[in-house]
Amino acid sequence: MADLSHTSTGRAADADTADRSYVGLANRIYDLIAAGDIGPRARLPSERTLAERFGVSRTQVREAIIALEVQGVVEVRIGSGIYVAEASQARSAMFILPRGLGPIETLRARAVIESGIAALAATERKDSDLDRLFAALRAMRENIDDKAANEAADREFHLAIARATGNEMLRLVVAAMWDNSRADPLWTKIEEHFHTPALRAASQDDHQRIFSAIMARDAASARASMQAHLARVIGEFTQAWR
Repeated sequence: MADLSHTSTGRAADADTADRSYVGLANRIYDLIAAGDIGPRARLPSERTLAERFGVSRTQVREAIIALEVQGVVEVRIGSGIYVAEASQARSAMFILPRGLGPIETLRARAVIESGIAALAATERKDSDLDRLFAALRAMRENIDDKAANEAADREFHLAIARATGNEMLRLVVAAMWDNSRADPLWTKIEEHFHTPALRAASQDDHQRIFSAIMARDAASARASMQAHLARVIGEFTQAWR
C-alpha cells in the first residue's frame, strides 16, 4: 500500500491543495498514481483512509474518485474497492478534470433549499398545484421501470412544488440545480453505480409523503419529508464501495 502522507507538487498547485471541492483532491490522488506511488491494477486505500490522510471529508473523496473514474484513471468495483486502471490510462497526458460542483454537494444544497420550498408550497399551494403534483406522481409510478421517463416525471414533481410557492425565482433555482447536475458526467457515473429500481421505488414512497404533507398544508411535515427524501438519496450515493 502506498504511503499517502507524500503528495506530489507537480500537478497539484497550492490553490488546488486548499480547494474544498473534489477537484483539488482528485488532482492530488492522480499525482500519486502518475508518479507510480500506486501502481497499475493496485487497489487504492479505502475512502475512510483517503479522507483521514488528506484531511478531507469522505464526500470529497467519493466525488474525487468518481471524477477519476470518468477520466479512466481508476476503476470502481462495487463490493471490492477502487483500483488503478492500466498504465496507459492512468498516466495519460490528456488528463483534465472538469471544474464545477460535485453531485453530492449539489444534492446537499438541494436538501437545504428544497425543504424550505416544500414548506412554503404547503402554505401557498392551490388546487391546480395539487393536480400537477398528482399527475407527476402518477407518471413516476407508471414508469417505475423506465429510468428516463421516471426521471422526467421526478423533475416535473420537484418543479411543481417550486411552482406551488408562487415564486418564479424558486422554480428557476430548482430547475437550474436539477438540470446542471444531470448534465454533469460525474452524476451520470455515480448513477451507474447506485441508481437502481429499488431506489426509484423508495423515492416513490418519499414523494407520496411530500405530496400528502403539501395537500394537508402541513409545512413542517413537508419540510421534513423533503429533507428525508434527499438525505436518503445522498445516503444511497455515498454507501461504501467495500
